[in-house]
Amino acid sequence: MSAGELAAGSVIDGFRLEECVHQGGMATLWRVTHAAHALPMLMKVPRLRYGDDPAAIVGFEVEQMILPRLVGPHVPRFVAAGDFTVQPYLVMEYVAGRSLRPRLDEAPLPIGEVAAIGAKVATALADVHRQHVIHLDVKPSNIMLRDSGEAVLVDFGLSHHDQLPDLLAEQFQLPMGTGPYIAPEQVLGVREEPRSDLFALGVTLYHLVTGERPFGNPTSLGGLRRRFYRDPEPPRALRPDVPRWLQEVILRCLEVDPDARYASAAQLAFDLGHPEQVPLTERAERAHRDGALTVVRRWFQSIGREHGARHSVAEQLSRAPIIVAAIDVIHGAPALAEALRTAVRRLIATEPEARLACVTVLRVPRIGLDSNVDREGRNRHVKRLIGLKHWARELGLPEERITFHVLEAPDPAEALVEYARNNHVDHIVMGARGNSSLRRFLGSVSARVVSEASCTVTVVRVPERETAAQGVASPGHDAHHEEPWSPL
Repeated sequence: MSAGELAAGSVIDGFRLEECVHQGGMATLWRVTHAAHALPMLMKVPRLRYGDDPAAIVGFEVEQMILPRLVGPHVPRFVAAGDFTVQPYLVMEYVAGRSLRPRLDEAPLPIGEVAAIGAKVATALADVHRQHVIHLDVKPSNIMLRDSGEAVLVDFGLSHHDQLPDLLAEQFQLPMGTGPYIAPEQVLGVREEPRSDLFALGVTLYHLVTGERPFGNPTSLGGLRRRFYRDPEPPRALRPDVPRWLQEVILRCLEVDPDARYASAAQLAFDLGHPEQVPLTERAERAHRDGALTVVRRWFQSIGREHGARHSVAEQLSRAPIIVAAIDVIHGAPALAEALRTAVRRLIATEPEARLACVTVLRVPRIGLDSNVDREGRNRHVKRLIGLKHWARELGLPEERITFHVLEAPDPAEALVEYARNNHVDHIVMGARGNSSLRRFLGSVSARVVSEASCTVTVVRVPERETAAQGVASPGHDAHHEEPWSPL
């Protein structure tokens, strides 16, 4: 049975077609039901008529291979698939929510909404990248927003999986993607670069914040190659109320060289969620496009351009981890502080694209108000922030690779675990103070973080005699003054 012969009421392998919800050039989408599945479902059936684009058929095979290997809230759940020998189809979860495509017609959107959407999509990309998949067709119509808030990526027909054959690359030579969103390296035929998805997200954010496409809607190979040498109008030139930090983020995503973009989707999501921590460069101050001489120079440089070294998704992500250094800036011993610095220094020396987040926890009561100043009248939050920067100074990291965070929470271990989960942290480095009967009875913060965190945790310890000799502060401080959180 071909896609053209399908009708409501037809049954394929037990799936009853209830309603046609979309009929596109490459596939038809049906709402379906099945006696064995209570999940709301969608069936995708490819168009197989004579003269139809063969890339659509290969792309459907690609999606049939990739979707069953993806899990989590940021992709539709796979249900079933049908073979080409009988009736090809793909049944997946019907995502209750809305596509991002209609929001383009409402652009420009409020700044806060654009940043929130960007953070959700970057989080979804980080999730699929960790599962060895590069989407390669990120655009508003392929982004759904669940009613619960998460972004969902759909249509994996152009995607690349690190561990599966790349059928599209094997059979076709032309660039694969959607004109306004395709990354420069995709124009060259490179399909192994996860940062291509960040370029496409940058295009989407630019459009949502300005109402314009940064590179127009090219329909020829020559038009696609223009993005190698013709930079987009800075967002602030089109919309003056765009904050400098958001222009910095968007233009960084749109860099021609993938190495000049964010190293990972997780790092992009981090900046969109922490705008006050975004380091500003000359990108943030741009007020107009580059002049004719610069464009001509770039044009000559783009002739015969080839992409450099290619990395797998896993290799690229391993080079760009987010590392958290959890530090007790009030009660930590100097020896332990130095041991933590040494451990962090070794990590970042081997990870040139790593992002370091220096974190401390200001313990606050669960109920009631507490003074935010100490006995000397100094702001406790600011005092800890200064302490973090003082601890990190000797690391000598450039500002684009380091951020500082004071978390206020009644439970330090819970705060660290939640921070790591929400910010896609890959590695936590923290200290452990000496043993005591009370600590063994209650359990230390470091032990809880080790057991509850979903990332790697390194616990640094110094000899008990060394910390004792340096006079570590006792845990028995006034809770309204400087109560320690004691993970270290």
